[in-house]
Amino acid sequence: MSSDTLVAFPAESARHSLVIVGAGPRGTGLIERIAANASELYGGSGLDIHLVDPHPPGAGRIWRAAQSPLLWMNSHAEDVTMFTDETVAMEGPVREGPTLHEWAGIDGGVFADRQLQGSYLRWVHEQAVAALPPEVTVHHHPRRALRIDGPREGRQQVWLEGRSRPLPADLVVLAIGHLDAELDEQQRELADYAREHGLVHLPPDFTADSDLSPLRAGQPVLVRGFGLAFVDLMVLLTEGRGGRYEGDTYVPSGREPVLYVGSRRGVPYHSKIGYDWSGERPPLPRFFGPREVGELLAKPGGFDFRRDVWPLVEKELGFAHYHRLFTVHPERTAMSWADFEEKYAAGSGAEIQALVASAVPDPVDRLDLAALDRPLDGVRYGSLDEFQEGLRGYVERDLSRRHDPRYDPDLAVFLALLSVYGQLIRLGDIGPWWHGFFSYLASGPPGPRLRQMLALSRAGVLKFLGADMTVTAEDGVFRAASATVPGAVVEARALVEARLPEPTVGRARDPLLRELQADGAAETADGLLRVDPGDGRILDRAGRPHPRRFALGPYTDGRTPGAFTRPRTGGPAFRQNDATARAALRFLTELASRAAA
Repeated sequence: MSSDTLVAFPAESARHSLVIVGAGPRGTGLIERIAANASELYGGSGLDIHLVDPHPPGAGRIWRAAQSPLLWMNSHAEDVTMFTDETVAMEGPVREGPTLHEWAGIDGGVFADRQLQGSYLRWVHEQAVAALPPEVTVHHHPRRALRIDGPREGRQQVWLEGRSRPLPADLVVLAIGHLDAELDEQQRELADYAREHGLVHLPPDFTADSDLSPLRAGQPVLVRGFGLAFVDLMVLLTEGRGGRYEGDTYVPSGREPVLYVGSRRGVPYHSKIGYDWSGERPPLPRFFGPREVGELLAKPGGFDFRRDVWPLVEKELGFAHYHRLFTVHPERTAMSWADFEEKYAAGSGAEIQALVASAVPDPVDRLDLAALDRPLDGVRYGSLDEFQEGLRGYVERDLSRRHDPRYDPDLAVFLALLSVYGQLIRLGDIGPWWHGFFSYLASGPPGPRLRQMLALSRAGVLKFLGADMTVTAEDGVFRAASATVPGAVVEARALVEARLPEPTVGRARDPLLRELQADGAAETADGLLRVDPGDGRILDRAGRPHPRRFALGPYTDGRTPGAFTRPRTGGPAFRQNDATARAALRFLTELASRAAA
């Protein structure tokens, strides 16, 4: 692979050119699929692939080596792969390879640090490049892409920061990952107030990139957000400042601030499940598969997520849960699986609720998605001190259940969530709620992180605020309150928005996406870039796919749970990578044929 500094590229070249903006896991996965499909589909005499990314190929920004070794992945090492298998529904060939734990030679149950994952991704990138045909050359440009010019039917030009001449591109694929974003209206108001009154306001960001030095030892810090960004913040402000754990006890260094955390739900994401699957998997999809998605897409007036989609998703998740309960733990049921399945398939809504109440005696064995989503709804505590005890008990119960195989219907629901996500991609933008719900149930922190959270709470370094957290700026301070503890107010001179920026094109700081928006690329109502669900081509406002521009990633309406995935779970991102790679190779081969003619 050549370097940006070693090769000069003229504006016009006899060789065909593919520019991939983003050299992290998505860009790497795309190159792997190009290599896998090239022998079948590529008929050109030469191809230059230009990777444009200021960060190292493979690891990219999120998994780069230059971050704290204290930061972990939130998946077991055995559940992380960059390679396809027979469960991926794609046209291209399967090219199997090692999972993270197989490659690194570590225990599969370990939560590896992000630096190790970055090393794995760099190795995958090197393997993918080495597997390309000899006539394909890869060039890395450690720069930012600023804009794309060019006619719909002609060669594109990709302008890079610090270069006076553009890269020529027969095709461009945007494989950008997480985006930086401009502040929304409320965040701007809080940031302005902080500047005027000498306060600290840290907006949504990738936590490893945040400057946490203004958060002073012993001072209260309000934190809005209780997901994975909060876990990173918690780690960097405790162990990252010299604290340590002795068993279940946290020993402070004295350099920690006091974190007051709340969110919409008021609870942390559910722990990763701590046992392995055994036996038969639920036969998925059952109630939400390609046929149902096709019917939704064919509805003359369009579909509404809550009215039309969610009932199917809810029934699919319930089916997986009860399939496992009835087939593995029949002693906890009051009906045969055959009878239950027949009635469940025919029922809906209140009918299914009545069926479950009669067939599953213990409420602990029933799936209640509404209660899972909002566990503090209607719950009230008399004081913040009472709530600390209450939430510690909630976390302890969650940890116990998620590590107890007697409750393995929870793992069946996890598998169903992955299946559902793979189907929902075809529907395009379904709103932000689903993605948050999925992450909360299926993409939570490792169990040890929640145990650390409990230790920090007992040590007084971490305090819980509750659900429906509100933040106001008045009298020279930030004030936080929650419906969970009526009347309780916490004041602080620092506020951290512990979450990633919303992946919207309109507020993206990335000039390339802003230029695409100005150039007529279509957005969804929630600000995501609209792409063709078949191959990822960028759509214009008339719904026409651009013949030479593609996009993959969380800022599109084809977003997936991640750029890599758990083995043998279908890998929606792998399916997308394969479709885009094959479309690109066919297009480039057609160009070569026309040139030869």
